[in-house]
Amino acid sequence: MATPEERLAELGITLGEPPAPAAAYVPTVQTGSLLYTAGQVATADGRLVASGVVGDDVDLDTGVACARACAVNVLAQLKAALGDLSRVRRVVKLTVFVASAPTFTSQHLVANGASELLAEVFGDAGRHARSAVGVASLPTGSPVEVEAIVEVA
Repeated sequence: MATPEERLAELGITLGEPPAPAAAYVPTVQTGSLLYTAGQVATADGRLVASGVVGDDVDLDTGVACARACAVNVLAQLKAALGDLSRVRRVVKLTVFVASAPTFTSQHLVANGASELLAEVFGDAGRHARSAVGVASLPTGSPVEVEAIVEVA
């Protein structure tokens, strides 16, 4: 079976340096066998993938792409903290925040962008519990923010 890093390569994804914290927090915290990531916004190469509110400024497909970008940043944080993504035993839970127009009710579909990537990278160990929450706005104008809890070896 391919390693998570090999799966990323097959998907054409290269993990760069993880985004630095934008305020007074640390990017990851481990307690026991659980590793928590801080929320990761939708950036790639240091720039927002899109900005604004899903269902108003941002369409559903772009929202899904933003969630996927957030998941890539989660993976970069995990790699930085663990050194090897093979140390991830299981993705336990994702919380996906979607900056949403008042009438937008497809946060769960936006969140699939992150969930599906993690399943592609980790196989069954990437299947997780999840919350998808609509909010008025997110830091830096990102349409999506994702935080993760993973079990590690």
